[in-house]
Amino acid sequence: MPCPERGLTCPRRRMAKMEANQQMANSQRRVANSASEALPNRAALHVEWTSINWKHAEQLVSRLQARIAKAAAEKKWRTVKKLQYLLAHSRCAKLLAVRKVTTNKGKRTPGVDKVLWSTPAQKMKAALCLTDKGYKAKPLKRVYIEKKGKKEKRPLGIPTMHDRAMQALYAIGLDPVAEVTADKRSFGFRKGRSCHDAMQQIFICTAAGNRAEWVLEGDIKGCFDHISHDWLLENVPMDKTVLKQFLKAGYVYGRDLFPTDEGTPQGGVISPILANLALDGIEDFLHANYKGQKVNLIRYADDLVITAVTYGDAINIKAGLTVILLTRGLELSPTKTLITHINDGYDLIGWNFRKYKGKLLIKPSKKAIKSITSTLSEKILRKGKALPQKTLIILLNQTLRGWGNYHQPVCAKETFSHVDYILFKMLWQWAKRRHPKKGKRWIAAKYWHQVGNRKWVFCDGDTKLISLSDIKIIRHTALKLDKNPYLDPEYFSKRKLARAKKHLSSPFKEVWTRQKGLCHLCGLPMDSTEDYQYEIVNVTASGVSCAARKVLTHKHCFELFCESRPKG
Repeated sequence: MPCPERGLTCPRRRMAKMEANQQMANSQRRVANSASEALPNRAALHVEWTSINWKHAEQLVSRLQARIAKAAAEKKWRTVKKLQYLLAHSRCAKLLAVRKVTTNKGKRTPGVDKVLWSTPAQKMKAALCLTDKGYKAKPLKRVYIEKKGKKEKRPLGIPTMHDRAMQALYAIGLDPVAEVTADKRSFGFRKGRSCHDAMQQIFICTAAGNRAEWVLEGDIKGCFDHISHDWLLENVPMDKTVLKQFLKAGYVYGRDLFPTDEGTPQGGVISPILANLALDGIEDFLHANYKGQKVNLIRYADDLVITAVTYGDAINIKAGLTVILLTRGLELSPTKTLITHINDGYDLIGWNFRKYKGKLLIKPSKKAIKSITSTLSEKILRKGKALPQKTLIILLNQTLRGWGNYHQPVCAKETFSHVDYILFKMLWQWAKRRHPKKGKRWIAAKYWHQVGNRKWVFCDGDTKLISLSDIKIIRHTALKLDKNPYLDPEYFSKRKLARAKKHLSSPFKEVWTRQKGLCHLCGLPMDSTEDYQYEIVNVTASGVSCAARKVLTHKHCFELFCESRPKG
């Protein structure tokens, strides 16, 4: 006999099941409809991103930046503020900000939200969503990276992609002001300036016999981590509400949220500009108190050198510098800040500066030599044990070419020969390990060959290992300190072109000269130290492809070209 309760509940169960099925069907229809509606949007965003005229966008932004720099030079701070607002709300500036954070080295490193912008549609949508209305920065993702040659680790704060794009957007408007107000002899994190410019200024300030002979080597302790937020909010000429969001975002380590009461994140796009603004003003202090006393400041990022005539002057300068830095939440590192005579020499940015019998010689430092030998040893004797000879040569050439080009303007001929000798010993050890039962003559005949008049060339067919001792020493041309990259763009363009003709190797130089230093894809100037060579299909104005050839392009232009070209 059927249970009466069961007989009563069955219709209810059937009714509930029917309602659940109906709701599920409605939900599936809504999902399908939303997907069908989102697809055209994604396609439209994709087309919009891939069809952007980047040359036009950069020219518009450059014009606004030049106006900001001109207004800042004339002390028209209200005009600066209006132009910065206009730039921060410009569509072109937003596009360039998104392009910057999606083409740099950290483009595949997400923040705490684990979001990446990898497709053209995502990038376009991100550019359209950049706004200061209701903007609240998310906490940084804290990671620790090893310091080169040290056991201690450096904290690194990684913002989200959206926060990085916002920082890049406001950095576009802040950088022209920072260039105008910067110390003339500061060279780190500045447009159109490099380590070689800092080296050349040190040579100018100390080479002659009647120059100052005492040097204060200054190193600022934890520069990025300890800059005062109050000082930045009071002195940095940008939107204070947005700046406060950048500074007070906090950070997440593990599963805990920590506040940020001081410093700027080392992984932030705008942090180098803020650090430069915090360190500017030292030159004015020196000119006000030591004018005409052969006291000069040369600064690269947080490493600085101040020349002084006597040891007593150097001590007084150090005391005054300590007071200035204290107002900005900073202090000199007690272990790394030294007062040295030029005859004893000192190290800075990978070089040793020292006078030998009254003549100043600049050579690669012992630390730099140790670094390159350890890098070569790692690639040859550890990671390259089983690599084919051709692959190993390609990897080594990348390292040797970069290190050689960096030290090319200094007295490095003897050092180059020494590194070549060490490299030969490592390669011989690598070859003997691969063939323990073979003799020396057999090993030499297999891996070393005669090329032209030179014997013992480590090569495999046409792929040969470069020799550092073959690199010609080419002196660096001094920078005109009164030139501004936003107000004098022609000077910096000509300087880049001349530098590339001097330093690039033959095949690169031919392409660079043919393109007149302009990107093959966007037609804008390139920097020979940062751009790459690619073999791509040359696309004409009509879109019809012709034969492939070697051209030079911006890295981001090449990536955008790959995104826009048809698949298959």
